[in-house]
Amino acid sequence: MSTAPLMPKATAVWLVENTALTFDQVADFCNLHPLEVRAIADGDSAQGIKGMDPIQTGQLTREDIEAGEKDPNLRLKLADRKVRVPEQKTKRGPRYTPVSRRQDRPNAILWLIRNHPELKDSAIMRLVGTTKTTITGIRDRSHWNAAALQPLDPVTLGLCSQIDLDMEVRKAAKEKPVPPEGGGMTLLPASVTTAPAAPEEEPVAAGQKPKDDMDVSAVFAKLKQIGGKEKPEDE
Repeated sequence: MSTAPLMPKATAVWLVENTALTFDQVADFCNLHPLEVRAIADGDSAQGIKGMDPIQTGQLTREDIEAGEKDPNLRLKLADRKVRVPEQKTKRGPRYTPVSRRQDRPNAILWLIRNHPELKDSAIMRLVGTTKTTITGIRDRSHWNAAALQPLDPVTLGLCSQIDLDMEVRKAAKEKPVPPEGGGMTLLPASVTTAPAAPEEEPVAAGQKPKDDMDVSAVFAKLKQIGGKEKPEDE
């Protein structure tokens, strides 16, 4: 079967009343059953429906209808549209939250604020189905029940799916990357990591000078004292 025309029954009414096409031809073109087309012709169906001319709407040409009237085995096809009408995307409305789950929304909002601070208010509104006023009240702790709120996962509560949550988190991460914990640590340069390790210094006791700060004159005096001793005579 071919694609159905606009308003199939109204088109079938017009074809039955204004052409000599067979019931099978009309039914095939309008995606209807032949018995339904027969009922339209007998007045048992589609009563009160005004016929729509497929020639004016550009769905058929007069030549196609004349060729079909001459050949009962010919099947009519929709004419190509001269103007392509883009499909209208339905705007997604706010998420519906069951009545039994609406009292859990503040807890879910608190969980999202704490665990995903990168999410915008609009993303939280899409996930939980709440209002910006409620989100603001929970953020600044001015919500009427702020003291009793507990952060609860909205996926566990059934307020949103894990797929929707992951999608919003990825979208927010692209727009505003979250810095890593600890102040954003980075890799050390190669000059630091490949440099030879410095020798460890021995601990210096209290009141003792480091080796580098040792008195040079005291060292020479000690050496002179050791070298100045006379070797005792053998008995």
